Order: sequence, then C-alpha cells, then structure tokens
Amino acid sequence: MEIRTAEMEREAEVVGEALARAFRDDPVINWLLGEGKDAALMFTTLARYTHEITQVAVDEDGSIAGVALWDPPRHQPDYPESAIAGFMAAMGDRISYGMVLDEELGKRRPEQPFWYLAQLGTVPERQGAGVGGALLRAGLARCDAEEMPAYLESSKESNVPFYEKHGFSVTSRFELPDGPPIWTMWRRAS
Repeated sequence: MEIRTAEMEREAEVVGEALARAFRDDPVINWLLGEGKDAALMFTTLARYTHEITQVAVDEDGSIAGVALWDPPRHQPDYPESAIAGFMAAMGDRISYGMVLDEELGKRRPEQPFWYLAQLGTVPERQGAGVGGALLRAGLARCDAEEMPAYLESSKESNVPFYEKHGFSVTSRFELPDGPPIWTMWRRAS
C-alpha cells in the first residue's frame, strides 16, 4: 500500500466515491444528508474546494483504499461558485444542515494553530486492515515534523479508541441539534 497526495484534477471523483463508501453508515453524514442525497458529490466538493491536502492510500491494484483530508494551521477555505454549486447539487434541501454543522464545529475549534484532520475514511472492504492507521500516521508525521498539534471531530464513539491509540484525547462531547453526538479530540505537538 502506498500513501500519497491525491492528484485532484484526475482523482477528485474517485476520492469522493471512496469517502462516500467509507462513511455510508456514519451518523453525522446520515443526519447531514438524509435519504437520497449525493454523498459522493459532497465529498468530492469538500476534497476539491474545502480542504487543502488530500492523502490517499492506494492498493497494489491502483484502487483507493482510504482517504484523509487535512488542513494546515489557520487554513481558510475559498468557496468559488463551483464549490457552492457542488454543495447545492449534493445536499439540495439539506444545505441548511451543512451550515448548522459548520457553525457547531467552528464554535468548538481551538484558537491556537493546529493541523486539522477533517475526514479519515477507509472503503468497507479494507476496514480493519490498517489503512486508516497508515493514513493517520503519515499525516501525524507532518504534524510532528512541524511540532504542531492536531485536532479532529469524531462522528462515531467506536472510533475514539482508534484515535486515542494515536495520541489524541477527547476534549468534549456535544450533540448536533436533533442529531447525533460528536467527540472533539486533540493531540499535542510532539
């Protein structure tokens, strides 16, 4: 398995599809999108326009086994018209849920600079095979090289121990309005 930066011009849709498959049973994504919405298009738009670094784990056959979306410290996404159109097409009448999610997450993010792990997902057939750990270690190596902390929000309680094994600690738990809980997690600079 190879960990590398995605070539977004060529791989954006494949990245979006891999994340949609990885998050198929995610409580927050299901709350956010509801039934019949286009998760692959939403993740493609996030990878293409919102997050700065897309790392992929690529199997020997060239297929993407997992994806990590990272933002460097103080990253501020730029939303061109094509990004807004992508979110509208993906989410339709649920776009207000995206705005609520963004606001709720933003209220809890630390003020000091940190690397932000926005998404980490492994396609279903490769879950439990070390793909997520390999992607996470690659990103955390960059954090450590820069002596920067890392931050994430976990949308599944069952994922909290995985992140704790990699040095993260839970800093809070909160519930989305009429929605599922989220755990915020912090990893100190090494």
